[in-house]
Amino acid sequence: MQKRIRQFANDDSGATAIEYGLIVSLLALAIVGSFGMFAGSLEFMFSDTSSQLVQALREPSD
Repeated sequence: MQKRIRQFANDDSGATAIEYGLIVSLLALAIVGSFGMFAGSLEFMFSDTSSQLVQALREPSD
C-alpha cells in the first residue's frame, strides 16, 4: 500500500495538462477583458461621431 501511495505522490504526468489548462484559461480571461474594453471605446467613438454629424448637418438658426 505504501508503494502505491509513493507512486501516486511522485506521479506528475497530469501536471502538464493542468498547467496548459491554467494558461489557456488566463489567456481566455485576458481576451474577454480586452474585448470588453475595446467594445466600450468603440461605442464611445461611434456615439461621438454621431453627435458630431448631427451638429454638422443641423441648419444654422439665425
